Parts: sequence; structure tokens; C-alpha cells
Amino acid sequence: MKKLFLIIGAPGSGKTTDASMIAEKNSESIAHYSTGDMLRAEVASGSELGKTIDGYISGGNLVPLKIIIDTIISAINGSDKDVILIDGYPRSTEQMTEFDALLANEDSIDLKSVIEVRVSEEVAKERILGRAAEAEVVRDDDNVEVFYNRMKVYTDPLADIQNFYTDKGLLKVIDGERGIEEIVDEMEAFVKASI
Repeated sequence: MKKLFLIIGAPGSGKTTDASMIAEKNSESIAHYSTGDMLRAEVASGSELGKTIDGYISGGNLVPLKIIIDTIISAINGSDKDVILIDGYPRSTEQMTEFDALLANEDSIDLKSVIEVRVSEEVAKERILGRAAEAEVVRDDDNVEVFYNRMKVYTDPLADIQNFYTDKGLLKVIDGERGIEEIVDEMEAFVKASI
């Protein structure tokens, strides 16, 4: 059975970096997938699906539910690792409830925890816009206007998502404003203790 950890956090919280470092250190047993990276790879492929996805991402909006869930389930089932970290999901109450319903009928996947990497809006903004200033290739979604839209998209359903997973005893909050090693060590220790 695959042991699944969902990792959520504001844009710029570091969730993708944290999860990829953990997977790298434990490459024999832990796989990491970023919903953003999976979707961007599809866009880069130039497929019709990629073009559809790009229309949503470039405006900082959510990609339709079915596309996301199909992408996630396919990645989990296709992985040769027993422990899966997926960051950037769920991003809406609809994504959360649909995924929960799907997991209820999915014997091969056990959701162990939802880890929230918590940072303030100020820290998130500094990181995103700082990343844009340093990057040789600036992503379309790294500007102030899109940042605020992405923050709103993230924070609007956040309380519902937090309450839902807290009620199930699955929410783990990690302070994302510390040094990266400290955050990664705490998250890695938590994941290992939970499997």
C-alpha cells in the first residue's frame, strides 16, 4: 500500500523544495511529485491538454479538478516507491472533498497526513518576487498582481481545508519561516515517524 503525504503551503512557502530534498535524501523509499511541476511538464510538452492547462496557470487560476486528480492518481500508482509526497494539493475545498471520496474507495493508497508549511503573506511575497528578480527565466506567475491572486486562491479555502484535516487527525503544521535545513529535518522526521 502506498503511504501518501500531501504538502500544502502558500506560494513561496518552500513546500516543493522541502519535499524534493526529503525525496532526494531517501531516494530508495520516498518519491516526490509537485502538482505544479507535473502540470508545467504537460504544458512544456505542447500537447492539447498542456495548452488547456497553460490557460489556467498563466492567470494564476486553478486547473480543473478532473485533470488534477487524474494526474495525481496516475503519478501515485505509477511510482515504484512506497512513500509518496505530493505538494500543492489540495488547493480548494472541492479538490479536498473529491480526493477524500476517491481515497475512500482506493485500497492501494493510505493518506497518512496533510503537512502545512506555514509562512506569512509578507514572507511569501518577498520570496516569490525575490525569486523573480534573481531568475534568468521569469515564470509568468512571478509578478505582484499574479502573486496576490495566487495568495487569494490559496487562502480563501484554507480554513476549511485546515478544519477538515484537523477533524480527521491528519493536519501537521510546520513553521516555514526558519532555515531550510531545520524545516526539512522536522518534516523528514515526521514523515518517517508516520510510516
